[in-house]
Amino acid sequence: MLVGAAFLFDLRLLGFSRNLPVTGLSRHLLPWSQRGLILIVPSGVLLFITNAQALGMDPVFWTKVALIVLAALNVFVFHRYLYKPFKRRGAVGELPGAALLCGVISILVWIAVVACGRLLAY
Repeated sequence: MLVGAAFLFDLRLLGFSRNLPVTGLSRHLLPWSQRGLILIVPSGVLLFITNAQALGMDPVFWTKVALIVLAALNVFVFHRYLYKPFKRRGAVGELPGAALLCGVISILVWIAVVACGRLLAY
């Protein structure tokens, strides 16, 4: 839920489906990402607890944690400095070019997080 909704929103930032307003899409998709996060965090903590000693020494785990922190920082920057002023101006026109960069970063980081999650099993 988290990554799928985030991907759809990021694709809109990259210029796909320009007929859909960014504000409307954010009102629809971002709550799904938030709900997904609410489900993922407890399950991730429980998975970590089951094998904390091995995971604590695994560089793939720490790479995944660092990538999640980077994703959170990217979301913070986007919403605080790009999207909030855009909404205050009346949400007319296109977002600034930095929003495109945030979308690219988000897609790349979430692909890497998912890959790290899969690699943890091996």
